[in-house]
Amino acid sequence: MKPTVRVAKIAVEAARKNYGRSGIMIRKIAIDNLEYPENLRNIYKPPQALYVNGAFTESDKIAVAIVGSRRASPYGIEMAEKFGFDLASRGITVVSGMAIGVDSAAHRGALKAKGRTIAVMGSGHGRIYPQQNKELYKEIAASGAVVTEYEFDTEPLAYNFPQRNRIISGLSLGLVVVEAARNSGALITANFAAEQGRTVFAVPGKASSHTSAGTNELIKDGAALAQSADDIIEELAIKEIALPENVSISKASKIGKMTEAYAYNSLTDDERAVYKALSDEPTYIDDITECSGISAAKISKALVSLQIKKLIAEVPGKQFVRKENR
Repeated sequence: MKPTVRVAKIAVEAARKNYGRSGIMIRKIAIDNLEYPENLRNIYKPPQALYVNGAFTESDKIAVAIVGSRRASPYGIEMAEKFGFDLASRGITVVSGMAIGVDSAAHRGALKAKGRTIAVMGSGHGRIYPQQNKELYKEIAASGAVVTEYEFDTEPLAYNFPQRNRIISGLSLGLVVVEAARNSGALITANFAAEQGRTVFAVPGKASSHTSAGTNELIKDGAALAQSADDIIEELAIKEIALPENVSISKASKIGKMTEAYAYNSLTDDERAVYKALSDEPTYIDDITECSGISAAKISKALVSLQIKKLIAEVPGKQFVRKENR
């Protein structure tokens, strides 16, 4: 075989190896490449290269990680999907590890919002793990990115995942632990986040719940309490809240998300205080007054404005709840 033919054959084989099972090109991005994520480049001992299916964008600088138990309860799944949806619908990239349970729910929430999400694997692109997430892998790669520091055929070995976790936190401004037992791998990610100077959030759970023991202890140890996306946005001082661009969604859904995102961004200080005092549980005006610390007259005015903006709704008994525009 002539040398030139041999070189060409080697190049073809290398190119084939760079294709994932989804048929999308897997690209290697070195740390000195301009596309390499700035958030990740600045951590202690960042990966020297990433293997990427999909693409990074400038908007990925504003990213929040959501992690939690693989054996999540229905409550954990619900909250992970809600946080993923609410953050992504406001233009914030959602980062997670594509594991079953909380991770998958967070990714699906972001995808439902037609937002950006990044998955970080503990294996190579040729060994998608878990296998049941092959379709989720394709969806994430098509609208965001699936990344790993491991070469194409690397198996999902147990010791790869703690290393993977530092990338999840490193890509993000803050980390939200939705549900985690005391020995959960999500707590390893929380430790990485704290070491990297990221804000750690925890979603509270029942005191009797085994799967919430780790998150409740994080709160005791000083993690920020996260009951809604608003808590995260406020704590991280994310000023610009915008919808993802170039999305294709139904007109009704688009109008709902635009109303929520842009109306929220235009709130006065009084309206923001009243909105923050509400949740999906009905709340009386007296309780809003006590929680917000503003006068009853200002609260009444803010409540009317928030209803017009379709951010809250009045329910029987002169009580108010946040309204989901989905």
